[in-house]
Amino acid sequence: MSALPPLPALLAFEAVARRRSFGLAAAELHLTASAVSHQIARLEAQIGVRLFDRSAHGVRLSPAGDRYLARIAGALGAISAATEDLRQGVSNSLYVHSSPSLASLWLMPRLKSFAEATRDVSLNLSASHAHTDFALGQVDLDIRYGVPQWPDLVVEPLFEESIVPLASPAFIREQRLKRVDQLLDVPLIQSNVNVVQWSDWLARYSGAPAPDRFSLRFDRAQMALEAAVQGLGVALESATMAARHIAEGKLRPVMGMDKAIRVKAHFVVYPARHARKPPVEAFLAWIHREASKP
Repeated sequence: MSALPPLPALLAFEAVARRRSFGLAAAELHLTASAVSHQIARLEAQIGVRLFDRSAHGVRLSPAGDRYLARIAGALGAISAATEDLRQGVSNSLYVHSSPSLASLWLMPRLKSFAEATRDVSLNLSASHAHTDFALGQVDLDIRYGVPQWPDLVVEPLFEESIVPLASPAFIREQRLKRVDQLLDVPLIQSNVNVVQWSDWLARYSGAPAPDRFSLRFDRAQMALEAAVQGLGVALESATMAARHIAEGKLRPVMGMDKAIRVKAHFVVYPARHARKPPVEAFLAWIHREASKP
């Protein structure tokens, strides 16, 4: 553990990186700006890398500093959460990381039932596109989206999803959409990270190539669905993720559910050793029950 930098230096680095100011970081840490600057210099000397670019306009992370922050911010957060759990007497903490759209569109509306079923578990939920590095010891479970290529981890599919063109009822009426070929004449909304793309759907149901350009592109299903709700075009998305929008009448499958591509694309992933933790067992049992509901 000799390579581990001093905690005060790491805290100073994180604060300066977040506040983009030595003065603001110093005020937050109840130190002088000179003391913070000394901690940063000590950290840079120990690891042999310049972490910040300093100029008359202020301070910003160097490329190396940006990469370093991405790795240690979660670790510092985990230390803080673990300390607070201990202070509050919480023994059954569960740390779950999720892909953003599933977290907001599917998981959050169901968390009340988890809280009611497991009142002794303290759930900590985070979301991003980046996959959890379990070697850092910060997360118990990771809910991932994509093609499952994660060796040495337990991989459990959540559900099968139907990927269909979705649009607002008003948009469908205005464009008089009834046939697949009509989709080539209206704005199509592109989700850049989806495992099923417009080229896949059009190849199956029309034989036509996808357009060279899209009117709107997003990296999250939540934004693509909201754009479709606003009548900005047709989104190719999961009916499971869009269930609330469909139930509320804000979106409708343009060509019906029979024109769907079915995939398994959301997975609960974890190291096998985590399965022995009681909070993990409780969460896995709960989430698979929820996923099996119609």
